[in-house]
Amino acid sequence: MTSSHSSCPIINMESIKTFLSQFIDENGNVTPLYRQEGSEAPPADSVYAAALTYTLMFTFVVYILEANLDDMQYAAYKVKEFPKRVKEVVWKVDAAGGAKKGEKKEGEEEEEESGPLLPRLEKAFESSQAYGVDKIRFQMVTQLFGLVEGVVFMLCGFMPYVWDLSSGIYNGGEIGTSLVFMGITTVISTVMELPFELYSTFQIEKKHGFNKMTIGLFFTDKVKSLFLTTIIGGPFLALMLKIIEYGGDRFYVYLWVFMFLFSVLMMTLVPTVIMPMFNKYEPLKDCDLRDRTFKLAESISYPLTKLFVMDGSKRSSHSNAFMFGFGSNKRVVLFDTLMNQASDDEILAILGHEFGHWKLGHNMINFITTQIYTGISFYAFSLCFNASDLYSAFGFVGDTAPTLIALLLFFQTIWAPVDKVLSFLLTMNSRRMEFEADKFGFDLGMGQDLQTGLIKLCVENKSGITYAKLYSMYHHSHPPIDERLSALMNYEKKRI
Repeated sequence: MTSSHSSCPIINMESIKTFLSQFIDENGNVTPLYRQEGSEAPPADSVYAAALTYTLMFTFVVYILEANLDDMQYAAYKVKEFPKRVKEVVWKVDAAGGAKKGEKKEGEEEEEESGPLLPRLEKAFESSQAYGVDKIRFQMVTQLFGLVEGVVFMLCGFMPYVWDLSSGIYNGGEIGTSLVFMGITTVISTVMELPFELYSTFQIEKKHGFNKMTIGLFFTDKVKSLFLTTIIGGPFLALMLKIIEYGGDRFYVYLWVFMFLFSVLMMTLVPTVIMPMFNKYEPLKDCDLRDRTFKLAESISYPLTKLFVMDGSKRSSHSNAFMFGFGSNKRVVLFDTLMNQASDDEILAILGHEFGHWKLGHNMINFITTQIYTGISFYAFSLCFNASDLYSAFGFVGDTAPTLIALLLFFQTIWAPVDKVLSFLLTMNSRRMEFEADKFGFDLGMGQDLQTGLIKLCVENKSGITYAKLYSMYHHSHPPIDERLSALMNYEKKRI
């Protein structure tokens, strides 16, 4: 009788070594499984010989770092006891008059609206923690998937394969092939991200009472986004590649000017043309809040021309407010959810904080910083533009690597560590600016209302109040609520 195991393939160390040898070149460096015809591994003495190896190592290092931070935050979300530091600071807000009666919103009980804030925050704590646990678990899964996807794509030679596929579809010039390449990669990434987006929206957000979006609206938004990516991204990419092609040795200067003009154009088009394609913006009707907002803007010389209410509740019950516009044509947008979650005094205090970002020059500083960052990155790219060995390490014929591929690989490899460090520094600076904007609101006499407004938004949005300090420093552009409340109280002590 023949053994049932005789037909099964034998997996031994030799077969594993044979399989792994496909990903190692003659110099002992990692090499992609798929290479373009004529592509060879870079010489052993080349500075880019181990480019793929180092990129994989950096990818794993970043994943391990962020996974550990996620574990810290997960433990923070699993805490069952209400944080003592938060309890103490919110109790002080209540004691200072933060529980004063607000303006009762339609359909809300007066007791809930006018009662102390600490019991409301404590009541929401359990659901807030549960929301945080679900989000961080989901984040862990998506990051692991992203790691596997990225590593598999690099090892298998996804980029050279898709480029060759694109050349087969359209071979009438590099720009046309680049557009096909971006189209294919966009479709692939959209399809792979879709299950995660659906789960996040219709499972996590719905479970915790935030999602208001229908499946039809979800896919309508997705189609609109792809349409805008095509009609804006396509010409943008073509122009960018043309500038690099004809810009000579100083192409980075022309490319930086182009990006500057494009960013200014998009700052105008996004709020006035693109965002109205997704949401409805209606002028705030004549009311006390409208009059007081314009009066507040006038008092600090903010050139407010229009005040809108956006139907954010169409998609989510999360709340927000933002400003946009150039020169003497500034506009403010309030989410309708914010109108239902905070009193007029609190909304004005929140707007006072936002006006503070403008008055203190934060918006301009961020814009200038972005432009400097972009210019430096393009200059660095120009120094590596002819690094044929870098492109060979990823499976391309180095001397003929397309410009788009050169750009993508530069930001994926050489610039990636720089970007991580700068992103962290910008996050830290953003937290500093938030404290400064809070101080500006306090100086306007709105400190108490800003405190109560922040607490109410924390309750309504189920914002996490337990946090791992390192996680918060790394990820959060806004300081934790207890730190902001404590800072506002310290401003009051110094004034007294």
